[in-house]
Amino acid sequence: MAKKIIAVTACAAGIAHTYMAAESIEKAAKELGYEVKVETDGAIGAENKLTAEDIDSADLVIIAADIKIDPIRFTGKKLFVTDSNDAINDGKILIERAEKEATVFGKKGGKVGKIQIGSNKEKVNFFTHVMSGISYMIPMVIAAGLILTIANLYAFQRDDLGRIVKWGFDTSTPMGQLMSNMFQVGQVGFKLMIPLFAGFVANSIADKPAIAPAMIGAYIANDAELLHAKSGGGFIAAILVAFIVGYFVKVLKKIKWPKILQPIVPIMIIPFIATLFISLVVFYIIGRPIASGMDSLYAWLNWINKSSASAPIILGAVIGAMIGFDLGGPINKTALIFGTAIFTDTMTKYGIQNANFVPGTAAQAAISVAPLGVWLASMIWKKKFTTDEKAAASAALGMGLVGVTEGAIPFVAADPIRMIIANVSGSAVAGGLVAATGCKFYGGIGSPLGTFIGYIEQPIPFVTWIVCVCAGIAVTALIIGLTRTDKVLEAAETVEQAE
Repeated sequence: MAKKIIAVTACAAGIAHTYMAAESIEKAAKELGYEVKVETDGAIGAENKLTAEDIDSADLVIIAADIKIDPIRFTGKKLFVTDSNDAINDGKILIERAEKEATVFGKKGGKVGKIQIGSNKEKVNFFTHVMSGISYMIPMVIAAGLILTIANLYAFQRDDLGRIVKWGFDTSTPMGQLMSNMFQVGQVGFKLMIPLFAGFVANSIADKPAIAPAMIGAYIANDAELLHAKSGGGFIAAILVAFIVGYFVKVLKKIKWPKILQPIVPIMIIPFIATLFISLVVFYIIGRPIASGMDSLYAWLNWINKSSASAPIILGAVIGAMIGFDLGGPINKTALIFGTAIFTDTMTKYGIQNANFVPGTAAQAAISVAPLGVWLASMIWKKKFTTDEKAAASAALGMGLVGVTEGAIPFVAADPIRMIIANVSGSAVAGGLVAATGCKFYGGIGSPLGTFIGYIEQPIPFVTWIVCVCAGIAVTALIIGLTRTDKVLEAAETVEQAE
């Protein structure tokens, strides 16, 4: 009887990495002659859910996730925990490694991947917790951003050259009032985004009892009026609050509460104590210093953007390079969050007309460069790509056009040094150019199509954005095509023939 493997895959965004990891595990397991079922925990929720029967009959469980997945249902089963990139890079190697290193979950002192079971020596993974918060925050960012974009399209009044000459809503008309309301809805989404993020970072650390205290603490830390400060603490405050609450709740959970109180400990006692604790910490210790620091940072960024012609270009290039470096990994996500945070926080503080668009716009311009660059290279230098690589490049085209940077991951996995150099270079060019030309990304898709889908303020309507992004794509394609050697092609052909 064939060995049965079950798996769970997940990533921070719940989009590309989740499904690419699942596909890689399924393909590898079938090639090895194993029965396999993979549950994907994506943005839409859990799909192809593992049943109790699936778990009972499984010989091996693999969790390939960048966010925290509760393994409690796999108690008593051989379990191996890793991240989604391991699955994407090579499903066969992952399964072989899991067969050797998996240990029975729930066995005291046993190790499951990077997690020590039954011990207080659990390895802290900062990015796992942060990515968990991001995965819950992204739907709110997208929903609020699109609503804000629709309202902005109605509010921005432009001249014949597409330049904004006036901004505002005519609330004397039904449509003007509706769009004014929608603009407020979008702003509410951005205001709630930071507490939501903090709540689920804390949840990743200490589970449900930490959610409410972290959300309340992060809300206070980002409300300038409550802090009696000039601005809120932004994402830095939210991250700090989330980790303080998370580890404080972990301490509270270790207390041996009287049996009579145990039923209400997780729903009343811990949330109450933790909320009171973090409120006092924010009000009297960290709130105002962080808010003052963030206020100075935003003021400095705005000043340097206005005072130096080169500073925005350098910042845009750096953000673009970070986007192209690890394609959805921690550095990529850090750049995206930094761009979102700067835009959101400066919009709240200075108003949308004086918000700092540079980091966010650079990130969106760079996000499609890697997948579209490898597709362009495969079209120009066809003889340097195998049949399978051309098919993967076509898939990368589709993902790149909708702003999903992960489409280039298979190529990076196969040829990391060359591809990382190409991706970083092209992405930096795109990010630097949109900053140099003064493009402002309000919302939509981070690809050449973004000039039509969404709203981007640019010197030459529709054209500037396309030229900047395509310049980055061309740089990536040129580096790939001109430096690709016969050895790379031969290696790919060998793998293709073996399959």
